[in-house]
Amino acid sequence: MPLPKSLKEFFENLKELPQTFQKSFIRHDKPTSDRARSQIIFGNSFLHIFSTRIHRYSLKPKFTFGLGVIAASSFIILIVTGVLLMIYYKPSVELAYDSIKDIQFIVPGGRFIRNVHRWATNVMIISVFLHMARVFYTAAYKRTRQFNWVLGIGLLALTLMMSFTGYLLPWDQLAYWAVTIATNIAASFNELTDALNITEYFDPGSLMKILLLGSKEIGEDALIRFYWLHCIILPIVLVMVLAVHIWRVRKDGGLARPDNIKEKELEGIPKDPLSDKTFNYAPEKTYGLMCIVKGESNAVERGPEQTVSSWPHMMIRIAALFMITFTFICVYAYFVDAPLKEMANPVVPENPAKAPWYFLGLQELVSYSAFMGGVGIPTLALLGLALIPYLDKEKQEIGRWLRNKESRRVAWISFGFSAATVIGMLIFTVSFGWLRNWVPNIPQLVITFINPGTVLVTFFVFWSFYCMAKYKSTRMAAIALFTCFLVAFVILTYFATYHRGPNWDFYWLKSQWPVH
Repeated sequence: MPLPKSLKEFFENLKELPQTFQKSFIRHDKPTSDRARSQIIFGNSFLHIFSTRIHRYSLKPKFTFGLGVIAASSFIILIVTGVLLMIYYKPSVELAYDSIKDIQFIVPGGRFIRNVHRWATNVMIISVFLHMARVFYTAAYKRTRQFNWVLGIGLLALTLMMSFTGYLLPWDQLAYWAVTIATNIAASFNELTDALNITEYFDPGSLMKILLLGSKEIGEDALIRFYWLHCIILPIVLVMVLAVHIWRVRKDGGLARPDNIKEKELEGIPKDPLSDKTFNYAPEKTYGLMCIVKGESNAVERGPEQTVSSWPHMMIRIAALFMITFTFICVYAYFVDAPLKEMANPVVPENPAKAPWYFLGLQELVSYSAFMGGVGIPTLALLGLALIPYLDKEKQEIGRWLRNKESRRVAWISFGFSAATVIGMLIFTVSFGWLRNWVPNIPQLVITFINPGTVLVTFFVFWSFYCMAKYKSTRMAAIALFTCFLVAFVILTYFATYHRGPNWDFYWLKSQWPVH
């Protein structure tokens, strides 16, 4: 007796189930053509933020050094290891430290996971800073890319906030007093309001501290608040901003590159392996014309010539950089443990009590003036960074590192000027002190606005204007100011890390610290 037609169709559908499911899940052909490879990127819910094709110049290792990919890779590693740590971590003043000790000494693989999480944070912060410097020195913030630069500054701030909020969670002495210093920096408005005798009526410093800690002191409220910010709120915001940041790169025409690229600059950069066409091969394309409008577009005179499919060229490089980043962090985490001191004790302060390393430059400035070092100068620096593309609108070629000898000269001279100024100021203050040492009764308002930090900023601004006048170029002024602040940040961070000891006194070596 023959099978009913419906039953026969059922068995045929069952037989074809694997192929049917594959076609419903992977809605593109095998990557044997430009169209199929473009569909892999364009039709994927995660990969569609990338362009379907990428210019061969953008694949040059020395052009970007993969810094953006390294930062994103570190963030992915942080998410995965953070979720694993959340399984065992208990956000409570009574239980937090013991849960960290359990992770460190009892949970199988817990020590390694915590180490990876800690060192991935440092890799992400460093790579974000270097990525910002790469974008600046290649002028990749110009033309239609201004707002994406602002998004990048936002990502830098979010990265620092994520790391800062995670710093308290171990609830050990190092974390407790580092966050105490950092929150006091945020509350340093009080120096200005106290000097003006208006704190009774206007107290933004205390308000900032309460917003950060949930109370006037670091305790259960602060721990819960930092836990939610670090584990949920800030990662979600960072993912959203990062997605828009990458998407804007695609909408702005891909990675910034020069207008005129010579053939020799593309030597060693692969052409499409699935094509045996000539060097000037332009992939077949069709046009769907909707309308013709006036105005600028990143696509004008920038066709698909000299491009290759993002799949597999770009994706292979992203995967390779992820593996390199992951391997480096894992090897480092295997040999070097994340620090863990004794349980936090509010009665016994650390001496020296130091902020996280990326805030140590600010802590050095805060030692001269809490308000200008903790609020004024950082605010001016972030605002200045965000305004760079709107103040420097000088037309020039983008996508090359310091495109001419003039730019390189300004960068190197600014490097030397900043290093000499910062080191000279540190030597002077260590040797002779500052206004308070000379005139003990000097008004605090004078110290607030006339201190080594503001003097350094004044020198840098005047140097920037000098370069602008000498070279008649806003780009040269931007290079001078950016280089000065970058060098100052590195030197101040190094100085506060290795030469500031108990009571914030100067020591050549840690072995010279007094024994308690």
